Order: sequence, then C-alpha cells, then structure tokens
Amino acid sequence: MLMFDIPFGTTDWSDVERTEHAGETGKAFWRTRNFNNIRVRMVEYTPGYLADHWCQKGHVLLVLEGELHTELADGRTVVLKPGQSYQVADGDLAHRSFTKDGAKLFIVD
Repeated sequence: MLMFDIPFGTTDWSDVERTEHAGETGKAFWRTRNFNNIRVRMVEYTPGYLADHWCQKGHVLLVLEGELHTELADGRTVVLKPGQSYQVADGDLAHRSFTKDGAKLFIVD
C-alpha cells in the first residue's frame, strides 16, 4: 500500500453516505472515503451475511463489533472477534466473509 498526497484530516463516519451492497445472503452497508489510491471503509454486515464473491483484493481489516468468519481459498476459515484484524496483499489468497450474527468492520484497501 503506497500512500501519497494525503493531507492530515479527520473523518466523522456518521457524516459519510451509507451505501448498500447485497451479499449472496444478507447485506453489507459501507461508508467509504477515498484518498488517491487508498479506500477506507466502515462496513456493517447484517446477520447471515455471506459475500457474493471470492475477493482477490488486499486489505487490512479490523473487527470492531461482532464475529467475522473469513473463508480462505486454501480451505481454512479464520474467525475474528472485536479487536482482532487480518492483512492480506493483492492477489495473495482469495477470501470471502461470513457472519452469523452481524459484524462491524474498519477496512483499508
């Protein structure tokens, strides 16, 4: 991740537009800010959310609330709880998310 030409700033996430994204099941609600080539998001998954695709994009992801299950293309599943995070590079390992009871995340990609 190369960060450049981003002046110091703050974000009040409650002021950022909320967009809806359907999963295979459930929904994701994103609040997104873009800073040149960096996307920063607050994401909320509804209970029963399952991503509708296998993602190849790199992320740094922090679980703020709930429990997130991340299925990896190599067959592993990682379970994250509040205060836990993962990081993966672009194209490194396909992954997709699931949550039984819902989750709130902070993601940088």
